[in-house]
Amino acid sequence: MTWVDELRAREDACRRAPSAHNTQPWVIRYGTDAVDVHWDPQRALPDSDPTRRDLFLSLGAFVEACLIVAADAGLPVRAEIAVDEPARRVARLVPAEALYATPFPAAAVERRRCARGAYEPGPLDPAVVAEVAAGADLRALASRPLAVQLEAADRHMFATPAVAAELRQWMRLSPRHPRYAVDGLTDKAMELSRAEASGLAAVLSPVVYPVARRLGAPAMLAAASRSLLRYDGSVLVLVGRPESPAALVEHGRALLRVWLGLSERGFAVHPLSQIIDCDATAARLAALLEPAPGEWPLAVFRAGRPLREPVRSARIPAAAA
Repeated sequence: MTWVDELRAREDACRRAPSAHNTQPWVIRYGTDAVDVHWDPQRALPDSDPTRRDLFLSLGAFVEACLIVAADAGLPVRAEIAVDEPARRVARLVPAEALYATPFPAAAVERRRCARGAYEPGPLDPAVVAEVAAGADLRALASRPLAVQLEAADRHMFATPAVAAELRQWMRLSPRHPRYAVDGLTDKAMELSRAEASGLAAVLSPVVYPVARRLGAPAMLAAASRSLLRYDGSVLVLVGRPESPAALVEHGRALLRVWLGLSERGFAVHPLSQIIDCDATAARLAALLEPAPGEWPLAVFRAGRPLREPVRSARIPAAAA
């Protein structure tokens, strides 16, 4: 078998990379001695992610996962990051002279989880934050003061019809959903009770939503997020320069390394990208961080020890892609 065949046989492990709404936007095209990573525009989020920040971060995380999986298999592979927007290609994996240097085994990619429920109280040790940052600009903030910003961002998300429709498209709120075990956000992954999932599905349904929106449903739904940050914990923010899609891909690689570093130390993460997707809350977050000119918050997430083992999110099997 060639190295391309060996990597292809491990594609399911690579597919454990994270993506916004679990859309899994990557498309892998295998050549004789190279592997191209493209994206599927049908799996982008044009309303929730109009700048495509999350898209390119997700693609970068996938590239990093591929390199980790290849190194674990003893395959010397490197990534050439070159975004070709007309071709929707972000990178090419090619032979390298040495194995990719990473502290993570392929099993770490498999072990990583997002946990959207309650966490143990207590902030992360600054030494841990510095270790997992590994050179990235990773800032730690207290969770409790950000509860107001999360609620405002959620209210904006639920009150914006196009964004709410996109969220509804990727939610899998019942095991009866035909794509429940394939992609999207399941009720169990979001740690919703049966009643909560049914209520959310009803409010976001195309028939009910227009009326519910006028009656204040966005504020009601957003209020449920208050408890997520109203404890003495940590919110981490990756700061960088979003100067180009290629730069965002590289930041996505760094983000996966941060998440794996936390996961291997027994911590979980919960992405809170809606804070950045809402202009008002993004500006308030930036004011807290005081980034250098040209820098901006790129990813924001809770980090800590979950009280319950999080549910493994669904993935499209390589054989079905």
